[in-house]
Amino acid sequence: MANRYGEAALIAARMETYGKKMTPLDRWQQAVQELYSTSPSAQRKSAPRLAFLGLCEAGLVKGIPAIPNASADPSKSYAVEAIALLRAGTHKTVTSLWAAVASGEEKPHNSQMDVVLALWKNDLIVPSL
Repeated sequence: MANRYGEAALIAARMETYGKKMTPLDRWQQAVQELYSTSPSAQRKSAPRLAFLGLCEAGLVKGIPAIPNASADPSKSYAVEAIALLRAGTHKTVTSLWAAVASGEEKPHNSQMDVVLALWKNDLIVPSL
């Protein structure tokens, strides 16, 4: 099973909205509040949230419409790039994906790839066209 941020991505992507308009951010916030009910700092962690939002904004998460002209952020870009690598079949682990999308930079992995792999492995990524 994915780490807790991967689990949050799964909860957010599968969330039943009962006809309410929920943004990807609303979905994410509800999911992390459920998983990290006693840790506000874990709820606010930006890298996994931005990875999830980047995938949603790019229209890559099943059932969540794309959001055109959304803001740019490296964590969002890393997540979208990781999907391309997974589709190509060249990278399959958190470590290999992170090394590729971070372009060899010496920066720590912050759960972005956990979000990507959780959605990928649970068939929640839109198939390539």
